[in-house]
Amino acid sequence: MGLQFPTTVCELGVPLTASDAVLEQSTVQAATLHPANGQLPLPKWTPTTRPGRIGVIGDTGCSVPKSGPVQNCATGWPFGRIATSLANGNPDLVIHVGDYLYRDDPARENDKAANPGCRTSADAARWDCVVADFFRPAEALLAKAPVALTRGNHEDCNPAGQGGAGGAWFRYLADDLRSNGSCSVFSPPAFLRAGTLNLVSVDSSSADPNDNGSLANRALFTQQFNAVNQDAGQPQHANQDYFVFTHKPLWMVKAAGSMPGAVEWATPVLDSAVANTSLHALRENVRLVLSGHIHLYQMLDFNTARPPQLTVGSSGGPLDNGPDDTKVVGKAIGTPPQPVNQSITQEHNPPGGIGVFGYADLRDTGTTWTLAFRDPTGSVRGQTCTLSTSRTNKSFTCH
Repeated sequence: MGLQFPTTVCELGVPLTASDAVLEQSTVQAATLHPANGQLPLPKWTPTTRPGRIGVIGDTGCSVPKSGPVQNCATGWPFGRIATSLANGNPDLVIHVGDYLYRDDPARENDKAANPGCRTSADAARWDCVVADFFRPAEALLAKAPVALTRGNHEDCNPAGQGGAGGAWFRYLADDLRSNGSCSVFSPPAFLRAGTLNLVSVDSSSADPNDNGSLANRALFTQQFNAVNQDAGQPQHANQDYFVFTHKPLWMVKAAGSMPGAVEWATPVLDSAVANTSLHALRENVRLVLSGHIHLYQMLDFNTARPPQLTVGSSGGPLDNGPDDTKVVGKAIGTPPQPVNQSITQEHNPPGGIGVFGYADLRDTGTTWTLAFRDPTGSVRGQTCTLSTSRTNKSFTCH
């Protein structure tokens, strides 16, 4: 579409029985083919199995706002290393929990030489900046495994250069690709079947846009979570695991101890929307909620039917300071209020230090899932945790 998107985007459905997929140079009018061998990754699971290893990343772009601190995209932005490290671990599936495009003012970036076409303020959210922030650093990963994407608030419908890259999202990354540059504030849930594992992408990009606890549009999000519960309750899915992945977390603690007994958590409108569903909760076979938005890694569980909240906002953008986990445990959050059973936040110099760059590594044991945090080199940092098999007392045992 003109200067913003000087590209042609094609979609092709691949039969479930396919064993190979290759881009043929003779049929692709591209100056350079990526991956170079044209080989595209296909699912390794079958209708009766599920992915054995899942990598989770989020908030990956290099932060170049119109004002305020600018991230060092040349040497202080680890997304390329994280993506390559994850690719080297041979995942079966990758889940990205949103926020891909952060270059609101490319004129302020310090890696212009590497990004022809993404150098001026007018270039924000154009094709070359999409390449700079996502496709180039993620190249090895995109060639290794299928990737499930959900939309972040940086891909909302604000104008390009004002935090919004919705046009680029719907042209290149969305479940329903568009050629006309249009942007919708809300998208319906997308259901992805990874064999016997069900993934549901819930678009929370517009939830509480100022992060101030607003409950606006709660009814719309309730409708989305009702759809999740209805699907999870279908007879053919009732005994299968569900992961809900949505950019803004339902139950993530950002800060603790500013006042005695106080915690600050996100995101009340999504929590309230779940409480207002027909079941007043997520269905019991929803085993995990995967999110980002807060630039930290945190695993938080309740040891109830409420699923653990895994937040992975630590894969590229500038990191936040984490809470003191000892001041999180036992504090009640959500609707109805439930005490936090366990909170593990990856931080430098805890408690309350700045976060650690990295990604989540989920592995299928056959009956449940293990969870580890890996740094940009791929090394495990902290404990490895195993999710309980119980649907009524969901918690991780860590060692």
